[in-house]
Amino acid sequence: MNQGPGTRDQGPRTRKPGPRLVVLVGPTGSGKTDLGIAIAERCDAEIINADSRQLYRRLDIGSAKPTVTQRARVPHHLLDVAEPDERFDCARFGALARAAVADITARGKRALVVGGSGLYVQTLLDGLFAGPSRDAALRARLEADEEAEAGSLHRRLASVDAPTAARLHARDRARLIRALEVYELTGVPISAWQAQHEVTRSETVALVLALDLPRAALYRRIDARCQAMVESGLVEEVRALYAAGLDPQLATLQSPGYREIGAFVRGLCDLPTAIARMAQATRRLAKRQLTWFRRDPRVIWTSPDPDVLAGRAASFWSAPAA
Repeated sequence: MNQGPGTRDQGPRTRKPGPRLVVLVGPTGSGKTDLGIAIAERCDAEIINADSRQLYRRLDIGSAKPTVTQRARVPHHLLDVAEPDERFDCARFGALARAAVADITARGKRALVVGGSGLYVQTLLDGLFAGPSRDAALRARLEADEEAEAGSLHRRLASVDAPTAARLHARDRARLIRALEVYELTGVPISAWQAQHEVTRSETVALVLALDLPRAALYRRIDARCQAMVESGLVEEVRALYAAGLDPQLATLQSPGYREIGAFVRGLCDLPTAIARMAQATRRLAKRQLTWFRRDPRVIWTSPDPDVLAGRAASFWSAPAA
């Protein structure tokens, strides 16, 4: 991908080997939670969550967060660390995840990262900003908006990324468009990306394993899980979130599951329709996750077999340092 403004070539650098991480990724609904616990139990590891929704308190059923029983089997980190209406970006995740790795390894344990949020995994492993490629259609729309109303881009940027707006002139159209482009394509302000860009590049050595399921089997699992979430109380969970005063338009409540069940709770559709739309949105999310991880050359695709996964992880952790 193209790098955003502020990026500079820091040249080659010597990197001493750091802690060894095993990372288990894959699309939503592929079984990462159960398989991660199986690996951790067999390899004396602790789990660091890399699911962007499981970071939030009170988003339990709809995020497929590990249950109390599951957490009792294996220590989990980075669950329930923010409120649903609290801003949480990849820079914050990276800082918390690195702190968790340091804590786990200092106690002689192994760190296992589990989750499907590719951007967060990339932040932990790489620590550098590689901006999205330029989007011609989006840029044309932003250009047209500025032509129609001078100053609109700067005002819009100020509402989503105040630090960047503060340092850019209202007539610096090229940089305003790039900043808004990055935000719209990634959901993360360019200021957060650039702050992360200044962080020392991660020294971790990682084995990244991705769960490889036939697409039809994955979609059947997703459909079944959506139904099971509703049966487990997702409707009541969404009602409780609304009753607590949370805005249905929050990004967290516009994610798959919460958006569709929220529409039912607000009387905009019936429950069967909401469940069908939830399953469709979740399948689309899974497709995007698969596309993301297939672009990463580090990823090793493997069957969702606990013995195979634990064996690969154990061999990696026990291998002599390079």
